[in-house]
Amino acid sequence: MAENTGKSRKISLQKSAERLTEEIQSMANYKNLYTEIQKLVASTAVKREDFKNTLLEALKSNGLETEIRNTVFHWVRSQIFVTLSFNQMRFKGSLSAVSEASTEEVDLTYLKKAQIQWERRIQKSLNSTCNELNVPLARIRPNADREELAEKWNELSTYDIGDLNNDSLNKNSTKNLSQYRPLYAPKDFLDVLFSIRNPSFKKQPNELNWEFGHIQIRVKTLTQLRHLYVELAKGMSLLGVNPDMPSSENFTNLEEERIYIGEKVLKSNHAPIAQEFLKRGAPRALRGRLWSLVLGSTVKQNDLEYYEELKNMVLQYDIVIDKLIIKDVQLTARNDDQYFVFEDVLYKTMLCFSRDSEVLAPVTTDRSAGGQVIHAVLQGKPATLENTLVFPPSGVIPFHGFTMYATPFCYLYDDPCAMYYTFRAFYLRYWFRLHTVSSHEQGIVALCLLFERLLQCHEPLLWIHCRNIHIQPVKIVFKWIMRGFSGHLPPEQLLYLWDLILGYDSLEIIPLLAVTILSFRKENLMQAVLADLSSLKVVPLLQLALLRE
Repeated sequence: MAENTGKSRKISLQKSAERLTEEIQSMANYKNLYTEIQKLVASTAVKREDFKNTLLEALKSNGLETEIRNTVFHWVRSQIFVTLSFNQMRFKGSLSAVSEASTEEVDLTYLKKAQIQWERRIQKSLNSTCNELNVPLARIRPNADREELAEKWNELSTYDIGDLNNDSLNKNSTKNLSQYRPLYAPKDFLDVLFSIRNPSFKKQPNELNWEFGHIQIRVKTLTQLRHLYVELAKGMSLLGVNPDMPSSENFTNLEEERIYIGEKVLKSNHAPIAQEFLKRGAPRALRGRLWSLVLGSTVKQNDLEYYEELKNMVLQYDIVIDKLIIKDVQLTARNDDQYFVFEDVLYKTMLCFSRDSEVLAPVTTDRSAGGQVIHAVLQGKPATLENTLVFPPSGVIPFHGFTMYATPFCYLYDDPCAMYYTFRAFYLRYWFRLHTVSSHEQGIVALCLLFERLLQCHEPLLWIHCRNIHIQPVKIVFKWIMRGFSGHLPPEQLLYLWDLILGYDSLEIIPLLAVTILSFRKENLMQAVLADLSSLKVVPLLQLALLRE
C-alpha cells in the first residue's frame, strides 16, 4: 500500500514538473534565463565529469538558482490567483497549502454573459464615436506627424495631436480633442453591475436593485480577514503609522530598521521574502525595487528592446485609443496637484500599454471565456491580413480614470521603462479585475459584495440609515474601489495601501478600507456629508478595523 502511494506521488510530481517546465517556457523571462544558463554550462565552472553537482554549485554562486526559484514563485502565484476562487478551492495563504475543491457548485455563468454583453456595449460606443467624428479606428501615421511625435517623445504634453483626417498638423487640435468623450465612467459600470440579476433569485415586486447579496460568491468575514491580515490584526509595528516609532532593535527608529532589513531583502533577491517584507510597509527609497522583485518586473535587455518596439508602434500607427488616453490624462492626472508633473511620462506609459499585445492574452482569456476582440483594418489599405490588427493591440479600452492605475508608479521610478513594466505587471495581476464582470474572489463584484457584508454586519445603524434615505452605500465608495483609491488618497498613503495589496496578494484590503472610512466618518455620513480623504492615515485605520472586536 505504502509502495503504491509512493509510486503514485512520484508520478504526480513528475507530471507537475513537466507542466511547470512547459509553462515556464512561455514566460516573459524564459529566453533571457535560458541564455544565461547556456552561458554558464559552457563556462569552466561546470565540469563534464561531475556535471550535475558542478552545475548546481555554479547556478547557486552565479545567482541563477535564485532567478529560477523566483520564476517558479511567479508561476505558482499566477496559477493560484487565476484559477482559485472560493467556489472552487480554499486558499490558506501559503504557496502550497491548497485544500480539496469545495463540493458546492454554483452556476455563475450569468456573470460571464454580463461581461460579454458589457464588452459589446463598449465596442458599440467606440464605433459610434468613430462614426460621429468621422475618424478611423486605426491608420498609418503620416510621416510629418511621426517625425514630430518622435522629436517630442520625452515632452508629449507639447505635442500637437492634430486631426485624424489631415496629414498636416492641425493647429485647432485642442478643439478636435474636446470632441472626444470617455466611453464610460465608474458610474456607468456600477449601473451595469446593479443590473445583473441571479436567475434563481426571486425579486419582490417593485423592489429596487439594492445590493449584491443575491450573487452567490463566497467572501470573507471580518474574522477571516483578521487571519489573513495577521500583522495588521495583531497591532505589529508597521510603517505608515509613525516613522519615528521606537525600534525593537538597535536602531534610531522603525524606519531606519526597515531600511536596513529591506536592503538585506533586496540583496537576497528572493521574491517570496520581499513579498513577506511588504506586509509591514516599504521604506520610500526601496519601494520601487521591492515591488519589481515581487512582481518579477525587473528590466532585462530583452525588456528594453520590447519597450522600444512598443514606442515604434506608437510612432507608426495612429489609433483612436490614443485620443481617449490623452483625454483621460488631461481630465485626471493633469488636474491633480499630486500628479500633474508626471503628465509626459504618463502619456508614454499609457500609449505604449495600448500597443502591448502581451497584455491581450491574459486579460481576454480570464475575463470572459470567449470575450470579444475588435479587428481593425488600417485606413486606406486593402482588407488583407497584413493590414488588419487586433484593436487595440492590448485588448484594453480605457475608461474615465483609467490613467489613475498608473499614476502612483511615477513616484517609484525615474526610468520610464522600469515604471512601465511594473505598472503592467500590477495591472495584469490586479487592476484589470476592477473593471471586469466575473465571479473571481478578487473581482469587482466580489469586492462590492464584501464591502456590503462588512458594512451590514459591523455598522448596522449606518446601513439602515442609508436604506432609509434611499442611498446605496456602494455608490459612495465605488469609485474608490474601482480605482484602488488612486486619486482619492494622498500618494504616500496610497503607496502604503498598495504595499499591503502586494504583500498579502489580495485586493480585499480595498473594501475593508472603504468600510473603515465610512465607519470613521459615519457622523458626517449621517448628515449626508463625506469630506475628502486627504487627512486620513491608511494603516492606523486598518489596524483599528481589524483589532476591534
